[in-house]
Amino acid sequence: MTVEGPRPPHPSQARGEPRAEAERLAANLRDVRARIDAAARAAGRDPAAVALLAVSKTHPAEAVAVLAALGQLDFAENRVQELSGKAAALAQDPAVPALRWHLVGQLQRNKAAAVVRLGATVHSVDREQLAQALARAAGTQGRVVDVLVQVDLGGPEGELGERGGAPPEDVPRLADAVGAAPGLRLRGLMAVAPRGGDPAPAFGRLAALAARVRADHPGASELSAGMSGDLEAAVTAGATVVRVGTALFGARPLASDAEDPRGTTARS
Repeated sequence: MTVEGPRPPHPSQARGEPRAEAERLAANLRDVRARIDAAARAAGRDPAAVALLAVSKTHPAEAVAVLAALGQLDFAENRVQELSGKAAALAQDPAVPALRWHLVGQLQRNKAAAVVRLGATVHSVDREQLAQALARAAGTQGRVVDVLVQVDLGGPEGELGERGGAPPEDVPRLADAVGAAPGLRLRGLMAVAPRGGDPAPAFGRLAALAARVRADHPGASELSAGMSGDLEAAVTAGATVVRVGTALFGARPLASDAEDPRGTTARS
């Protein structure tokens, strides 16, 4: 199957013409939604069961506002500082509807209080110490934080490429720790497919692990998997959330992959 890439920036974008940029973003959003719809139907799934998470790292708040006006309300960032600044700027614009923010990048424990304060869903909990830090911050602030456990699909020795996350064998124990932590709500699992090759086997392993976790934690129903280049395989495997950046926004100003939770270079 040939997947068309995002429409390149219109020449007028360089001249600062917002209408052309808005039209480009709208076309990309239609294309991505159509891909999700087609993949879900091909897998015998309801397209409405797959949510689109727009990864807006390094892109301006104005681009987020355009997509929000078109009904895309879930956005993700890799870094707490960028999430905080962008969320604050957009919250001051009365024309922008209320947005739901997500953090998909690696999170340091000293940033736990900040991300809890923002009310973001955290997709990248990969160790018990981080879960404990989030729980402490949630308790101090009187909040409940939605959390996904990140799974490393890179193989026992990282032979498929390190993509971040807890080793699969540690995930059930980590899920139990999150589920038992006051102030945290376990929503499911998240992962990035290994670099290169067919992502389907890795997503299949992820889906099996998710079913195991869900048996012990019925509320952990979310499976966050799939990016611009492999969302079809993720939807086929049962993803309920796909994280898309490049196919929506176009090439990033920086040579990094905002869809990769590690914030390191990777295809998108």
